[in-house]
Amino acid sequence: MLDADLQDPPELIPEMIYWWQKGYKDVCLKRRSREGESFIKKTTSHFYYKLLQHLTDIPIQPDVGDSRLLDRKCIDALKSIRETQRYTKGLFSWIGFEKKEILFDRKPRVAGKTKWNYWKLINLAIQGITSFTITPLRIASGMGAVLAIIAILYMLYILSLTLIYNNPVPGYPSLICIILFIGGIQLFVLGIIGEYLGRVFIESKNRPPYFIKSYIRGEK
Repeated sequence: MLDADLQDPPELIPEMIYWWQKGYKDVCLKRRSREGESFIKKTTSHFYYKLLQHLTDIPIQPDVGDSRLLDRKCIDALKSIRETQRYTKGLFSWIGFEKKEILFDRKPRVAGKTKWNYWKLINLAIQGITSFTITPLRIASGMGAVLAIIAILYMLYILSLTLIYNNPVPGYPSLICIILFIGGIQLFVLGIIGEYLGRVFIESKNRPPYFIKSYIRGEK
């Protein structure tokens, strides 16, 4: 696969074939520099890959696009994944196999204009995060549990003020305690539901648990 705008140089194809013949199953092009791109785009791209690597257990390759040479085993592995929302950069890393990165300096496009505006790039980033990790869901679950604990502690604080200092506002302590208690329980339960929802999300992708790299045939 190779981009048609010639930003990924076709003259690297012989080198890609060379490394494939050496036994690498996924030979990809890694950008060493990116000419013609704004400072904001380069910076946001760098931080996005850093964030994605921290959120997921999959070793996502930074500064690597879709331009690559894939062995038939990699293609068969990708074809076995039936999910429709396909974040290809993550899938290339997820399937494993021996990878080789070829460094190159990316030049500006020869002709035409990019169709990837910032809105589409943001949607792509969200798709990449939500496709390969449930960490955001766990963060929300953790925040719910923390807020529930804070609510219960604050409820005890309100009760102690009422019992010790005899709060003169009638009904306020009991109302606040009920609201905080119910809100805390709701947040905690939502956190539990979030954990189960994350597991259902992972299972619904129906990704194969393993790929067969090679067979060892015995003698007949």
